[in-house]
Amino acid sequence: MDLYIVFGTLLFALILFAWGKFRHDLVAITCLLILTLTNIVPYEEAFMGFAHPAVITVAVILIISRALQESGLIAIIGQKVLKTGDNFTLQITLLCIIVCIASAFMNNVGALAIIMPVAIHIANKSGHSPSSFLMPIAFSSLLGGMITLIGTPPNIIIANFRKNEVGYTFSMFDFAPVGIGLSISGLIFIIFIGWKLLPKRIKSNKDPDIFNINDYITEIIIDEESKLNGKPLQDLIEISGGDLQVLNIVRNKYLMHTPDMGMILKKGDIISIEADSEDLQEFLQKSNTNLIAGKEDLKNLIGGEDISNVEAVVMADSSIIQQTAVSLSMRNRYGINLLAISRQDKKIKKRLDHVPFKTGDVLLLQGNTKKIAETLKDIGCLPLADRGFDIGKPRKIIIPILIFLVSIGMIILDWMPVHIGFTLAAVALVLSKTLKLKDVYSRIDWPVIILLGALMPIGDAMESSGGADLIAKKILQLSNLFPPEAAVALLFIVTMLLSNVINNAATVVLMAPIGLSMSHVMELSPDPFLMAIAVSASAAFMTPIGHQSNTLVMGPGGYTFRDYFKMGLPMSILIILIGIPLILYFWPLSK
Repeated sequence: MDLYIVFGTLLFALILFAWGKFRHDLVAITCLLILTLTNIVPYEEAFMGFAHPAVITVAVILIISRALQESGLIAIIGQKVLKTGDNFTLQITLLCIIVCIASAFMNNVGALAIIMPVAIHIANKSGHSPSSFLMPIAFSSLLGGMITLIGTPPNIIIANFRKNEVGYTFSMFDFAPVGIGLSISGLIFIIFIGWKLLPKRIKSNKDPDIFNINDYITEIIIDEESKLNGKPLQDLIEISGGDLQVLNIVRNKYLMHTPDMGMILKKGDIISIEADSEDLQEFLQKSNTNLIAGKEDLKNLIGGEDISNVEAVVMADSSIIQQTAVSLSMRNRYGINLLAISRQDKKIKKRLDHVPFKTGDVLLLQGNTKKIAETLKDIGCLPLADRGFDIGKPRKIIIPILIFLVSIGMIILDWMPVHIGFTLAAVALVLSKTLKLKDVYSRIDWPVIILLGALMPIGDAMESSGGADLIAKKILQLSNLFPPEAAVALLFIVTMLLSNVINNAATVVLMAPIGLSMSHVMELSPDPFLMAIAVSASAAFMTPIGHQSNTLVMGPGGYTFRDYFKMGLPMSILIILIGIPLILYFWPLSK
């Protein structure tokens, strides 16, 4: 009965993971509670996963990664790339190599987030489509994660499974022989072939902006005959049925940005609103209000020079995901107007206040020029314009890099385990004032931590119930007519396919017990099986939902679901053809 419950729970989890309707961390916690309430996972062990070294390591790596991201080092390199001229091959080569190398030592989504605005700026400047750059650098970030222990959470998780199995973990660069070989092969494919398979969906030289919002912004004037004269601004929303959005009000040459909805309108007020032609015409008739002949130039208004529009993409760890502009009180809390949303290259401009934000959405926001950069940082959005690349003081760059190198050195010399070494590094970053203490908690991707902490006991339950052994034997039955290498290849392919529809960390937790069981049954070394799972779990190239890096570039690149398959399928085949021989060469099957 335990076996049936475990399999039923795993099937339930896989369906919800693939569906994507519910967050992965919520699904994982629900499944953990199911196994706990059925006594498969003992009550006292239900939350032991959150103390697992792999979970701690992932958390502190995210903290250190953020410090490296904000140090300014990669920004300096990005500034140099901007000076390379108009040679497309050179540009995409440098961008992909930089992202790949950076991803080996920091969170790959963080590395991508630094370089993505550089890539868009280069595309706009050189006349190429951003779609030719963004998916290649996203895939490069996945390749870089394969090189080191800390490159991606799956490697950390696999290292801990190995420690439980053979008594010692994978070291920092044990992944490098396979990871470097795959990275070089993958980069060659991306640079010379892969980008050519992508459609040029967004023209950058003639229309560098994702949005052409001016067609939707109109100015009306309040006169004596208007039904809004002497009424609160809220009445405008009620008359329009919520299909208009108020941006600014001009009164006596003063610009009032994001005005209070209780403000009483007066004769002569000019209101900037956003609406399409049909909604606007209906509103003008109902309110007896007129359009003004020509639009006011914001720069000529008192306070108008401080207002600007910014395009930004919603990051994977953003606090606004699944929330709306209304639920966030965006106007009052942050002082910004939401002008438009682009999702999978589809523009949304109606009823924006009630649209839940998703990872990868591109938002057009209007706000105070001096404050909007900090606001974007607070809400977890990445500006897509050239940000000027703050170089910062030398101390800001040197200290985090020095702390990082010292921690890596202690781990390589085996002076302390990974989770202790990097925890010390995180504390050192705080004590050196490189990171503020309050920022430490905001830099951790808590949904990933909850996901991992909840899945660890589930993985143990699959092993203790005999489920892992059963699946392992079924896989071996499919490959028993072939040499043992076929079992590794089949495990590699199954893991890769699974990682394209569910979180790669979840994939590793579910597949690692199966890989270990296969090595036990065949009386072979567990290392090639574990390495095959680690590599293939990071090779989620065929869908935008397989990895956060893929999701992040979907909106800015104007990609569709099918575009990932066009470039991702040959990329996946390449990883299989090169990855499996490399694994078997560097990690022999014999014990």
